[in-house]
Amino acid sequence: MASVAGAVVLAVLMASLQKGVFEHLIKNVVSLYTGYVQVHAKGYWKEQVLENSFEWTADLNRRVSSRPGVALAAPRLEAFALASSGEKTRGCLVVGVEPEQEDRITALRSKVAVGDFLSEDRPGILVAGGLAEKLDLQLGDTLVLLSQGYYGSTAAGKYAIRGLLHFGSPELNNSVAYLSLPQAQTWLDAPGRVTALALGLQESADPVAVTADLRGALDTAYEVMSWEDMMPDIVQHIQSDTIGMYIFLGVLYLVIAFGIFSTLLMMYVERRREFGMLVALGMRKARIAGMILAESVMLTMSGAALGVLLSFPVIWYFAKYPLRFSGEIAKIYEKFGFEAVFPASTNPAVFLIQTTTVLALGLLLALYPAWKVLKINLLESMRK
Repeated sequence: MASVAGAVVLAVLMASLQKGVFEHLIKNVVSLYTGYVQVHAKGYWKEQVLENSFEWTADLNRRVSSRPGVALAAPRLEAFALASSGEKTRGCLVVGVEPEQEDRITALRSKVAVGDFLSEDRPGILVAGGLAEKLDLQLGDTLVLLSQGYYGSTAAGKYAIRGLLHFGSPELNNSVAYLSLPQAQTWLDAPGRVTALALGLQESADPVAVTADLRGALDTAYEVMSWEDMMPDIVQHIQSDTIGMYIFLGVLYLVIAFGIFSTLLMMYVERRREFGMLVALGMRKARIAGMILAESVMLTMSGAALGVLLSFPVIWYFAKYPLRFSGEIAKIYEKFGFEAVFPASTNPAVFLIQTTTVLALGLLLALYPAWKVLKINLLESMRK
């Protein structure tokens, strides 16, 4: 039982941490900026310039928002700009948003570390904390933005910093600023135009199904992309890491199999004389094999249940207090645009899959001692 329980704890902990890292990565990089589905003008994603923006109309809003699985559509006007303060200049992405709509999709308000959120009566700009630090700016300072407007003229603006943002993704934390949509349209001389619609999905909606439905509902002037289409590097990272996890789990299961098998084999060897005596007294081998199999099943199932009970508090702890790395390890992860945080996932599938796998492995190995009983030699088993 201890052998099986330990195997379940190890397998669940490994899979939970792996899944938790992926969920955290997607939450930080996908749901906190790109959204799970976006609508653009055709060709925008390959060439992200204002010329590939489109007009945001009430009819388009109705057509998109009424599709199955879509909860709301948040318009964005995005432009790359030079952010300047004094003699310091940095390149950044400026995003014009409708604050309340954006907050419902990406929880932008929760990312305000210092200051206030954008509102109609308090215009200004929200700046990511890393970008503000590089420009030596504080709350209330003025940020100068320089870019190219929709009609090719220079777009210049000065905005008071109303809030400083903190993102889990270091890449976003060093390069993003937010304006209200009317401010961004005025700055870029693009009234009524947007570059993207970030879609908020209903809780049970499948992003892949919503993407396919919208592609059929909208005409060819628009392109609909899921987060997998927009961020293939993240998908490739998850796929390659998943393969590595399967290899590691394969090695772990091999070690687990040897541990369980040695326990079952020892149990058979120690009781071989007992089995021989039972056969000599007239008990059928098949019945003894059935008894051995039943004992093994009981022990394996009890061990698996114990493993679940032992692993749950461990997983809960690492989900609430994730592993955080600092120093050189954190810097390495930041270079790849990831936060060095490793939470555990409490998804029930993690417990179910790993426990079922270890349980099936134990039950399969239990067939060996049962088979040995069927082939037992009476004289050899009785010999000391």
